[in-house]
Amino acid sequence: MRRSCTAAWKNLFPSAENQAFCESVRQYLLLSAPGSPFVRKCLAPCGARPLSIRNGLKGGTMESSAHRTDQIAPEARAAYWKRAIAETYFPLSLTFRDPAAFNGRLKCRDIGAISLSRLNTEALLYERLEQHLRTAGEEEYLVAIPSLSPVEFHQLGREVRCDPGGFILERGDEPYRFSYATTNELYVLKLPKRVLSEKLRNPDSFCAQVIDARTGIAHLFSETVRQLESLPFGAGREAAILGRQLVELLALALEQETGNNAQVQSAVQAAHLRRAETVIRDNLANPALDPEMVAEACGISKRYLHELFNGWNTTVSRFIREERLIAARDALQAAPHLPIADVAYRFGFSDQAQFSRLFRGKFDQTPSAFRAQQREWSAS
Repeated sequence: MRRSCTAAWKNLFPSAENQAFCESVRQYLLLSAPGSPFVRKCLAPCGARPLSIRNGLKGGTMESSAHRTDQIAPEARAAYWKRAIAETYFPLSLTFRDPAAFNGRLKCRDIGAISLSRLNTEALLYERLEQHLRTAGEEEYLVAIPSLSPVEFHQLGREVRCDPGGFILERGDEPYRFSYATTNELYVLKLPKRVLSEKLRNPDSFCAQVIDARTGIAHLFSETVRQLESLPFGAGREAAILGRQLVELLALALEQETGNNAQVQSAVQAAHLRRAETVIRDNLANPALDPEMVAEACGISKRYLHELFNGWNTTVSRFIREERLIAARDALQAAPHLPIADVAYRFGFSDQAQFSRLFRGKFDQTPSAFRAQQREWSAS
């Protein structure tokens, strides 16, 4: 039966120009009748690609994807899982205990600028090697939350063990080793470095540390991740808002670790800096906001205020400007009918041409292009 089905399938699609159509039919059959012995016998021997389910958004943006190995020929499972991992995160080297017997499931969905995935796999070793970094694009982080068993992580000379109830931040632009010795379920958040840097100073300092998520904001963050993974919600504007809120929670959770982090400034300096950031963010719409006002509100000298921000390779004025741009972007998204000029003026930009130029410099698109994109997403 297998031999005849395979021959019939190949005879039905003999030419190279029909391969795309052939692949579409294969995927349709796999999706329509994944448990059918007939479908498995017909498709698996002739090289049908492993099951990958995708839901598309208008404009080609992927909202969700799913991968699983239980319907894949044993000899193809390792290669397939390697492709699935590279597609979902970035290229990694994988080491399996038994490649032919490996079982794994992976679901991923986009939430605005970030992606959230859930993995269920047997023991596995993932390695980010120097060769992978040569073709890397934008710097990205992974946040790994183990649910069933501990994970071991090594990066930048640090080696940590993260048990369920914690999470770790991984840098995608540096080599690392990540493994677990038994079957595990993990929730993984992938986000661009620039997105987290908008909410948190020097995120790199929190990499390769175990964040205790059993209590406090870190617990709220990890539980929110689990809820969002299965919660149905729309794409576009709704997803973008949820994504930003999740990044806010992550930044707050990491900030709680600041006092115990030997790589950050002293406790007094860190407290002053947090106070200054709070004053700035609370007064973004205040036209009088400037370094002198911030220093007075914090009870410190303007010179000391500048020293605090210089320690993080920025200036007070630049920080104010960038926070205003971020707030303006969020307002453009939250209030789609508010004129762009009104949004600019609200956050201290009296010159709309200057606002447009600074906005483009920060977000790689003009305010009008950003708003048009949001409307397109809402319509989808």
